[in-house]
Amino acid sequence: MEVTMLLLSLLLFLNSVNHFRFAATARTLFTNETDLLALLAFKDRITSDPSGVLSTWNATTHFCGWEGVTCGRKNQQRVIALDLSSRGLVGSLTPSIGNLTFLRKINLQNNSFFDAIPSHIGHLHRLQRLNLSFNSFVGGIPVELSNCSDLRRLDLKRIPLAGRIPDELRSLSKLEALRLEATNITGEIPPWLGNFSSLSLLTLWSNFFEGTIPEELGNLANLEYFEVSENMLSGIISLHLCNFSNLHFFNVANNQLQGSLPPTLGNALPRLNYLWLDGNRFEGPIPASIGNATRIGNIDFSNNRFSGQVPSNLGRLQGLYYLNLGGNQLEASDANGWEFLDSLTNCSFLRILALDDNRLGGILPKSIANLSIELHSLLIGSNHISGNIPSGIENLFNLYELAFEENLLTGNIPADIGKLQMLQALYLGGNRLTGTLPSSLGNLTRLNTLDLDGNAFEGPIPSSLGNLQHLADLDLSHNSLSGSIPKEIFNLSFLSNFVDFSDNNLIGELPLEVGSMTNLGALLLSGNKLSGEIPGTLSNCEVLENLFIDNNFLNGTIPASLSDIKALQNLDLSHNNLSGPIPELLANLHFLAYLNLSFNHLDGAVPTKGIFNNATAISLLGNDGLCGGIPELHLPACPRKSSNKRGRSHLVRVVIPIISAISCLTLIFLFVFLCWKQKPRKITRSPASSLDDTYPKVSYRELAEATERFSSTNLLGTGRYGSVYKGSLRCGNAVVAVKVFNMQQLGAIKSFVAECDALRIIRHRNLVKIITLCSGVDFRGYDFKALVFEFMPNGSLEEWLHPRISEQGMTNSLNVLQRLNIAIDVAEAMDYLHHNCQPPVVHCDLKPSNVLLDADMVAHVGDFGLAKILCEAKSMSLQNSANSTEVIRGTLGMSLQNTGQGDWSLHQVMCIAMESFFWRFLQERDQLMMHLTMD
Repeated sequence: MEVTMLLLSLLLFLNSVNHFRFAATARTLFTNETDLLALLAFKDRITSDPSGVLSTWNATTHFCGWEGVTCGRKNQQRVIALDLSSRGLVGSLTPSIGNLTFLRKINLQNNSFFDAIPSHIGHLHRLQRLNLSFNSFVGGIPVELSNCSDLRRLDLKRIPLAGRIPDELRSLSKLEALRLEATNITGEIPPWLGNFSSLSLLTLWSNFFEGTIPEELGNLANLEYFEVSENMLSGIISLHLCNFSNLHFFNVANNQLQGSLPPTLGNALPRLNYLWLDGNRFEGPIPASIGNATRIGNIDFSNNRFSGQVPSNLGRLQGLYYLNLGGNQLEASDANGWEFLDSLTNCSFLRILALDDNRLGGILPKSIANLSIELHSLLIGSNHISGNIPSGIENLFNLYELAFEENLLTGNIPADIGKLQMLQALYLGGNRLTGTLPSSLGNLTRLNTLDLDGNAFEGPIPSSLGNLQHLADLDLSHNSLSGSIPKEIFNLSFLSNFVDFSDNNLIGELPLEVGSMTNLGALLLSGNKLSGEIPGTLSNCEVLENLFIDNNFLNGTIPASLSDIKALQNLDLSHNNLSGPIPELLANLHFLAYLNLSFNHLDGAVPTKGIFNNATAISLLGNDGLCGGIPELHLPACPRKSSNKRGRSHLVRVVIPIISAISCLTLIFLFVFLCWKQKPRKITRSPASSLDDTYPKVSYRELAEATERFSSTNLLGTGRYGSVYKGSLRCGNAVVAVKVFNMQQLGAIKSFVAECDALRIIRHRNLVKIITLCSGVDFRGYDFKALVFEFMPNGSLEEWLHPRISEQGMTNSLNVLQRLNIAIDVAEAMDYLHHNCQPPVVHCDLKPSNVLLDADMVAHVGDFGLAKILCEAKSMSLQNSANSTEVIRGTLGMSLQNTGQGDWSLHQVMCIAMESFFWRFLQERDQLMMHLTMD
């Protein structure tokens, strides 16, 4: 009996165990299905997955093994982390994400998610980290986030959100890091943030916050990183805000803050490393207590209203490497006022010293030559400094930039300046320097910019300047230089921005070598004593935009070949001894906006087309032999030639068929010639230089303002390595396209360098024009790189070849002639890159989306992120081998897959263009002839 009872009890126990196991299994299966369905709903909302990350999300693998998904250790069946950052995903975020209730971490940064952030995220009560940065979410910050009471880190950088910070978020008392950068947030900074005792990082830069910085933030004893730059904050920096004893980074730049700084500012910040106050309205003296914050390495007080003397104890900052005090009202008039410079000689890590645009006067102390040998930039321009350029300046042999412009300096340029072998920019313009230009300037072989204008230099231009192979800007204007222009200068093929020799006493003829400057944008020779004829080789400078040779003694005729300079915008040949007629071909310069031919000896009929149809854009005064033109010029009528209308009509009927036949034969000849014969050209290799060293830089702040803080409304498009925004630069209100590189994307820096290397050496009317660039850091201290291009209002060829119906029901379309012109434009660009650019360049990513159209439907090739610069051997291989795989890169797009060449050559593009044009020409020939005859 006892045995029977024992067996019965054992059976009941086993049954209960199985029951519990079954219940546990059922619960596991149910929760598994919840997480599985939530992940599948996430996948369903993704419209583009270029990296293929979601291809692993299939039934062959348990979801805990899916890429980007992490399950917990205690319970292997629940998702605790979802990390799909930087995968290029496009889509919206599903509300089902709120069903992943065990989630502790979400990282979806650097993708292209759009629509609103779902409020269902508020269901994730275990969530500790949420990073949705660098996406396109819209709407406000969901108030439901207040339910995520365990949240430690909230990152919403670079998202076009709007509205205020919800007051409901005050419940996130465990928050350690809050990043709301460039999110278009408005309103005031909430004072309740001061209650987040664990907060160590608070960055709200580049938004629309207004009002004052709340004093309550002074309660954040653990705060290490504080950044509210690029807002509209006002008021003063109270003493209570200077109690951040653990603070390393303090940035309030580019607001409307005012008042004076607390005298004890430096005493309360013992660990401070970055102190950025630039771009505000601070006034009064710079507190001497700054010298007590001995860990400071970066100080930027520029563009404020600070006055008085610079504190003389800055030399105590042993780790100081960046000091920018430019754009203030700081003073110095004697040795006492310059004592701070003596002190800075103790800062052995100092690399940037900017004191420009102040009221510093007197003589520079000799101690300037004892500054750190690590110094890269020394900027003291736009002050009232007198005396000579200090001797010993050559000791700063690592200088990249030396700027003493717009001062009262006298004396000669020391010959030892040629020892600054690393120098890339030298600004000495706007002083009272005298003597001759030292030939040692030719030793500065890395120089990109040489600015010596507005002094009293005399004597010849040293021929040694021909050694400056990386020179892009050369300004010797407004001096008393004499002699002829050395031919060696005209052989500097990398001169790409401008050469300005105006207002000197230069004599002689313009040498034929002037045509070697094929990359030059502006040639300014006004106000000299140049003689002889205008060399026809100027037509080789096909990207020249500004040509000023007025007020000289030039004679002869105006070369008709100037019409080959298709990029020409401003031409001034006035006040010379030029004679003969005005070449009618000048009317074909579509970009020409200003033409001054006044006070010469020109004669004959004035053209009426092109720029000659705009009386306000041309000046022809002082040429008594001119006649005709449009009525607004008020010139005498030209003598009439007798004509016979009937004879002319008969002539038209006879000539038109002949012209038609000749045109057809010419096209056929071109078709055959270009398709089967291509003349090889000798290609020479020229040294390369980075664009970063060539073009003037703009600041991150200027680009942010130009694009309305990189607003999504100005977004023109996105690519693998960044985004392109439409913007308007303050200087001239020029409309531009800003290509911002995503430095977190693998390969972005390589693409930036490749594009810079290519753009540095190319200039052509059918290439997108580079205006400037930004290479530095943003206001967070992160790397920021962007290129600024001329804006193309008609978009890309892709949009015209595959048009979409607009809101007005209209579509873009191209007629046959436009297609032919675009094909020719692209072919001209490729021909230039392959044969006329030194060294040759292969685009490697030629496709319709990289062909942009300006207002006149002229095609411009852009996006040189995959471009390749060839050496001489490879360039010859490009011409002679049709099977080269060396140059196949990027999207096939318009590439020739069957030949293996990465770009179309001139003859290949022309062949295709001709082939598509012939059938249309033959169909319309008779009708065209009929209309011409009737007219």
